[in-house]
Amino acid sequence: MLSQVDQVIQSCDVSYNSELVVIAALAEAAVRAGTTHSIVLMVEMGDRREGIMPEDLAALAQNVISLPGVVLWGIAANFACLSGVGPNAATMRKFSNLTTQTEGICGPFLATVSGGNSASLLWALGSSPSLCINNLRLGEAILLGKDPISEKHIDGLYQDAFTLVIEVIETKHKPNQVAVMVADPVLKSLPVVSAENHLRSIVALGRQDTEIEGLSFPEGTDFLGATSDHMVIRNRTAPMPVGSELRLGMNYNALMRIMAAPDTAMEYIGTSSGSVSLQTKRSEPFLHLV
Repeated sequence: MLSQVDQVIQSCDVSYNSELVVIAALAEAAVRAGTTHSIVLMVEMGDRREGIMPEDLAALAQNVISLPGVVLWGIAANFACLSGVGPNAATMRKFSNLTTQTEGICGPFLATVSGGNSASLLWALGSSPSLCINNLRLGEAILLGKDPISEKHIDGLYQDAFTLVIEVIETKHKPNQVAVMVADPVLKSLPVVSAENHLRSIVALGRQDTEIEGLSFPEGTDFLGATSDHMVIRNRTAPMPVGSELRLGMNYNALMRIMAAPDTAMEYIGTSSGSVSLQTKRSEPFLHLV
């Protein structure tokens, strides 16, 4: 944001940009601070979120190198965030060619050529030709060990590095049928299959905390519904007394939201403390979110 340029200069050596007015403001802030800030230009390569159109890159790059206080550090692209458009050989070759074109027009060597995010990892690990790309910005792939497009597991990476721990605050027998259904998207619930066991538990987690649909439940636990700050479950194997804990897995959207939720406590358990995961019985670092 334009309102953050001074903070960016104080906190960062490099920033990713697509608007000249913001880059000019960063340049002015850098001059005021007596420093030089590095700029990576985002290029639109099909996802239609952020980025300069490829045909406009050369002109914007020339503007950047003319500004005191900033230097042109590189270019970057984004994939599969908004439109679900992933990288392919032709797109990556076109993006790589933009590097040499920009260097030829502007002169400076581009130190960073960032070919995307986690959606580009399988391309990078495959039999791709040698290109100018030397950087990826990895989130979901390295955190959850999955390719965000196919959701396939990535060899060598764990899928359970994060565990969400939630506490039971009520367990009671209740009927499955209700007299009135509330037509409110916040209060929506999934159909409950009739069963003899009507024991239901409430846990202290709701839609304000995370993306409920992105949670994965242990075997024998059914999700019955969620409101803003509560979630109702049923454990078919054993009652869950008040105070007991339930451990859940998360997809990227659920993990992203719970990490930002103000009421979430985060406990990092690493090898230095000798702690061992209760779930996997291994000593590699993992994270509990409570």
